[in-house]
Amino acid sequence: MTRFDPIESETRTGNRAIVIGAGLGGLASAMRLGAKGYKVTVIDKLDVPGGRGSAIWQDGHRFDLGPTIVTVPQLYRELWAACGRRFEDDVDLRALTPFYEIRWPDGTTFTAQQDTDAMRAEVAKIEPRDVAGFDNFLRDSAKRYWFGFEDLGRRSMHKLWDLVRVLPTFGVLRADRSVYAHAAKRFRNEKLRMAFSFHPLFIGGDPTHVTSMYILVSYLEKEFGVHYAMGGLAGMAARMAEIVEDQGGALLMDTGVDEIVVDGGRARGVRLKSGLELGADVVVSNADAGHTYDHLMRNAPRKRWTPARLKRTRYSMSLFVWYFGTKGTGDQWSDVGHHTILNAPRYKGLLNDIFIKGKLADDMSLYVHRPSVTDPSVAPEGDDTFYVLSPVPHLGHGGVDWSVEADTYKAKMLKVLEDQLLPGLGDKISTETVFTPQTFRDRYLSPHGSGFSIEPRILQSAWFRPHNVSEEVEGLYLTGAGTHPGAGVPGVIASADVLSQLVPDAVK
Repeated sequence: MTRFDPIESETRTGNRAIVIGAGLGGLASAMRLGAKGYKVTVIDKLDVPGGRGSAIWQDGHRFDLGPTIVTVPQLYRELWAACGRRFEDDVDLRALTPFYEIRWPDGTTFTAQQDTDAMRAEVAKIEPRDVAGFDNFLRDSAKRYWFGFEDLGRRSMHKLWDLVRVLPTFGVLRADRSVYAHAAKRFRNEKLRMAFSFHPLFIGGDPTHVTSMYILVSYLEKEFGVHYAMGGLAGMAARMAEIVEDQGGALLMDTGVDEIVVDGGRARGVRLKSGLELGADVVVSNADAGHTYDHLMRNAPRKRWTPARLKRTRYSMSLFVWYFGTKGTGDQWSDVGHHTILNAPRYKGLLNDIFIKGKLADDMSLYVHRPSVTDPSVAPEGDDTFYVLSPVPHLGHGGVDWSVEADTYKAKMLKVLEDQLLPGLGDKISTETVFTPQTFRDRYLSPHGSGFSIEPRILQSAWFRPHNVSEEVEGLYLTGAGTHPGAGVPGVIASADVLSQLVPDAVK
């Protein structure tokens, strides 16, 4: 049994670290700290590692709860290499071809893939005059990738000067313009504007308001591909947890953290829900940044992230996710691949309902994940495993009681699926579970049940976002979706890299 030291100055050795939250950002941070010589304890309220990237097992099906793809694989190779390991020895990545198919109610389709000529053909199929716009958009995307991801996203942005010195580049790249507005500048066709602007939804952002820096995703997908980790992200999280333990660290699962203990202007450790206090030289919070400052730091004085400021903060939308298994469908629906996006009749109007009005609309756009076409381990032989996700307003808007609305919304979702993608689905479902915004609030302690923490608008990004090193108390660091560089698996993995540049090496 691991022994934990109380919070007393004589027990601190200069090499103890606590990471709150075993999400992918927390696990990556623990790996980085272990590589720097820290003895790391990771604490999480869930019973398995992975956070939003965890899974549940039900009636022979594995439901991957959150992220479904791996992009920018070199991030993971760098992380494993920092720990003296080879990523490929632990994780089997499979390139997805195509990446995903987008479908509209009128039967129009767009198949996203890595080959540039094939993408030009997909654009031409919808609007031949937009092929030149696609080429320009791809060049725009590359510029923003190298500046926004490889430059800003790989280093801390906690000093005001970090922001001031990049403002001219933000101006040149028109960071004030939204992703949708930039797509509208390059594409005449409204369907293509959607196809090249929806990506911010994967990190909780409204494409009509999020900065156009996020068009970088198109280049990122083209240059590095889109991959699936066999065993799901939960399997990768399990490997990460094993590395932490191999480094001499420990994981405390099924354990809630009640408060970060602050004394003399410095984080000294944590107090658990049980009342036990654990001491540390470094405290890293992978909890939602809003939860960190509003709850875990509730008894500490705060200069920047005050209750008033947190109340003004805009959070991402939430999600309604229906996980289900189907019996004997392995050979059915042969035209349905690993990822499919079903568009509602409206695009901008639906976004406005979700993000601005906070209205639960009758129509919906759906993200359909069918991992069983790639990974047989997710379902019994001959069966299928699905998850279907719909963006919905977060709980902060009020007006939606999901204990009442969930069944009705699921029935509407079933009709869309049967009409547009999976005919006869209702008779094939063998097991199911549903996550609503209330689940995100309760399971992940996410403010307002948001799916991706703080929305990545321009005045909530980079220096304006919660920093990786806290300005409130010494010895406290933040990682994960709510801090810099932002949500999405590449962002949370990169946040651990940034964090490792800020935390001093452990005392030998």
